[in-house]
Amino acid sequence: METTYFVKSLAYLFHETFEGSPEGQGSAYLDRGIGVLATLDSLTAEQVSHDINGTSIAAQTEHAKFYLDRLCEFIHGRTEKVNWDDSWLIEDVSETEWTALREGVRKSYENVLRCFAETDEWSEDHVGMAMGMLAHTAYHFGAIRQLAKAV
Repeated sequence: METTYFVKSLAYLFHETFEGSPEGQGSAYLDRGIGVLATLDSLTAEQVSHDINGTSIAAQTEHAKFYLDRLCEFIHGRTEKVNWDDSWLIEDVSETEWTALREGVRKSYENVLRCFAETDEWSEDHVGMAMGMLAHTAYHFGAIRQLAKAV
């Protein structure tokens, strides 16, 4: 029973992070109408490609997506090391690349929800990874929103 509550709460927080607060329900931590997906959809390739203090929204987006993908792999048993520097290779994007990156973020989000739902055993490491995924995404979402103010 405890695992069910944990996964349900985790999914709720990820939903709010990516899609915003569910209609008619309270918000856990974001203002109404705000979420990763809507924020990314409101930006153009030109805007996300601007270098601001050594980073861009495109880079922050790719890094956050990369992190979600790799941690799901670790939850499902991956043991090989990851070259985290690979998550920062994108700096600027064309409109086509930006559309593909936004779609990739949506797929990664959906994969995370499946990853959590399909995990039968929530070890201490798995719980830590899941919580890290939420905190890491929230951190980079905040960075993206701040960078968006500068473009």
